[in-house]
Order: sequence, then structure tokens, then C-alpha cells
Amino acid sequence: MTEAVYKLALGDEYNRLAPELRDYFALAPGSGMYGIGQGVFDVVGCRQKWLRPLLALTGHEQAFFPEYGEGIAFRIENHAHIDPFGRPALTARREIYFPSGTRLFHDTTSAIPVSGGGHRLVDHLGRYRRLVTDLEVSVTPEGRLRGVSKASRLFLGPLRLPLPAALDAKAYAEQWWDEAEGKHRIQVKVIQPQLGLVLVYAGRFDYRLAPYLAGTGAGLPRYAGPDRWEERV
Repeated sequence: MTEAVYKLALGDEYNRLAPELRDYFALAPGSGMYGIGQGVFDVVGCRQKWLRPLLALTGHEQAFFPEYGEGIAFRIENHAHIDPFGRPALTARREIYFPSGTRLFHDTTSAIPVSGGGHRLVDHLGRYRRLVTDLEVSVTPEGRLRGVSKASRLFLGPLRLPLPAALDAKAYAEQWWDEAEGKHRIQVKVIQPQLGLVLVYAGRFDYRLAPYLAGTGAGLPRYAGPDRWEERV
């Protein structure tokens, strides 16, 4: 069985995560299990009304969306697998239940070997995996997982378009275990230098593992996969 992508990226630092987070991020390809989370976002979406029409133009990409809400139910599935290019990967499929309809938001995080040993994480976002970003992860003194997106690029057909710093949106994520509530907590902010806060979601959820049904295999189910894979990083 291949190691979990976050274990590969964090190395020995992984052991400093809170025990509940170690369990959450331990899902590995070949385990025969997938993760199911259900909870409520205290806030989710784009707070800036003037920006929402622009985000509506990219809604079909299933990476950003124009809605905003508070107290919004959601569901996440985590699937550990080997991507079509032989890399250990974790695909997250989120369903966000806005009053106006359900939004899908999904991505695949792959572990890429680096020279000298170790791995780095590369995140492919959206329905067509056209937006790609480097993901730097670390563990806080409190045992939380912190993630910060770095350089991003767009893949449009044969073109590879690195986004300059002045245009690139940065994601800042933190996940932790709330001992008092007995739930997982997550907070994510996506900030673009010219536009400000583009996307935010923060909430709490319960999480469990479930076995894949017999005969379906233990890879990525077809409904959870993207419409197109992108090999380039």
C-alpha cells in the first residue's frame, strides 16, 4: 500500500499532528476505504457582492462559485488513489448545499517526488483540473495542519500560463480538531491582491471511513473523478 500524500509531504513532522488529524490524513491508496465528512459551514462563498457576477462566469469549472451563505450544510468525500500518471493522490469531492442549489467543488492533490528525497504537493483544481498550484503544508505548535498555496498556473490546451504574483490568488487553510465539540474544524481563505477576499469557507464536520463496495475496486470512483486529467505540474 502506498503512503498517504500528506505523510509523504510532511515526513517526520506528520507525527506532531493531533491524533484525530493523523487519522484523517492517513487515508492511503490501496486501503480499501474512503472518507466521508458531513457538517455545516458557518460561512462559505464570496462575500463581495460586486465580485459574484465574475465568479458566475467560472462556475462550470467547479473550483470557484458566486454564492455566499451562512449555516450551509456540506458533504465531503476523500478518495486516496494513484492518479493516471502513477502518482499517489488524494481527491476531495465537496457538495455544498446552498438554498439555490448544490455546488460541487473538487480537487486532486498529488505527491510529486523531489530530487534528494521527499515529496512536494501539487493541487489540481476543478472539473477540468486546469488550475494548478503548489501546496506548502506544515504543522502548527498546537498540532493543526496549515496549508498555503504558492505559485499557480493555468493549463489551456498546450499552453502553460504561470500567474504573476500580482494576479495570483493565494489560499490559506487550517484544519484542526475541536476537543470541546468533538468535531473537525476547517477554515480556508482565498485572497487575490487586487480583488481582496475571493472565497472563504469555515465550519465543522464529523468524519468517518467507509469500505468501498465489493466489486467496485478501491480506486477513484468515476463519479468522483474530473472530466479531464492534467499530467503537467
